[in-house]
Amino acid sequence: MTTKTEQLIREGQAVVMNTYGRLPMALVKGEGSWVWDMEGNKYLDFVSGIAVNSLGHRHPAVIQAIQKQTEEILHTSNLYWIPKQIELAKLLVDHSFADKVFFCNSGAEANEAALKLARKYAKLHYGPEKYEIISLKNSFHGRTLATLTATGQTKYQAGYEPLPEGFFYAMLNNIADITGKISSKTAAVILEPIQGEGGIIPAEPEFLQAVRKLCDDVGALLIFDEVQTGVGRTGKLFAHEWTGVKPDIMTLAKALGGGVPIGAMLAKDSVAEAFKPGDHASTFGGNPLATAAGCAVLNVMLEEGFLEDVQKHAEYFKGELQKLADKYQTGEPVRGKGFLLGWPVAKRGPELVNGCREKGLLINFAGGKALRFVPPLNVSFAEIDEAVKILDEVFASIWNA
Repeated sequence: MTTKTEQLIREGQAVVMNTYGRLPMALVKGEGSWVWDMEGNKYLDFVSGIAVNSLGHRHPAVIQAIQKQTEEILHTSNLYWIPKQIELAKLLVDHSFADKVFFCNSGAEANEAALKLARKYAKLHYGPEKYEIISLKNSFHGRTLATLTATGQTKYQAGYEPLPEGFFYAMLNNIADITGKISSKTAAVILEPIQGEGGIIPAEPEFLQAVRKLCDDVGALLIFDEVQTGVGRTGKLFAHEWTGVKPDIMTLAKALGGGVPIGAMLAKDSVAEAFKPGDHASTFGGNPLATAAGCAVLNVMLEEGFLEDVQKHAEYFKGELQKLADKYQTGEPVRGKGFLLGWPVAKRGPELVNGCREKGLLINFAGGKALRFVPPLNVSFAEIDEAVKILDEVFASIWNA
């Protein structure tokens, strides 16, 4: 007998482009850290829409903000001032290094905007020869033509040649390598404080400090892609706060809207002023609905004690994961910060993901290198313990089989 999910998959395969390797399931309901599929099966969600649902599913503050906004107005375009957009921009400016914000709809769009701003700034201040962009090998910055070129993984670039010119790649945490690549032609360096899609690999503070100095020495801008690491994910509002290094431009998306699509590109005034009306735009960017959700998300995260609780819960979870890594002798230590954690496994990653799913835990495998854990930031200790219990059972049955 055909299940509802099997019927849905057949219908989807007939009309939806084949751009994802989807799991054979459809999630139709969520509450807190839990989701349910079409067949009524319940799962502990440690994927969170790939670090999007950072306040869990159906958080009351986000739901209330969305409902209120839908009763007023959904969209006006940026031909007019948008009150909630200004409110969200003020929240971001007041709690970051930045002075100005540009809103869009996704992380790729935010990074595209950042690259355009960097080149425009460089041309205005230094001339036409300063246009090169340096990114890091193993990075991920999006799937537009420019952002996949900035992405330092050839598997994402295959078939899209010729790629835009002027992009070069350095090794993460290798100061000598990036020193040899940066020059007077460099307009910007773009990097992730923790490489997410590359397998949860943190940039060392000393490396970031060195890159900051190199950029200053040659008049290049430093761009931090915090699409995955930002908005509370690491236990601070932005991951670079752990290092003491400030960028000139920062990009955000994922968690910012609590599940509603939104992206943002933040910059210092001296950089932002390179953009004039007509230089860049987004029809939907920062619309009333998305920014109302964003305000709700940030107001929750900025409540006293919220981020401190994230740090406590995340440290506990990382410790429990490391105990399992030691128990099963999986090799490299668990890595990452806050609730952006990677457990390197040299084999059977997809099998482990499927084994967890069958027992009611959703995780994924990042970069072909590590099991990735990005649960809601307000996940409970009891839910963490349940996840660890399932992981223990799955490893016991699969790892050495």
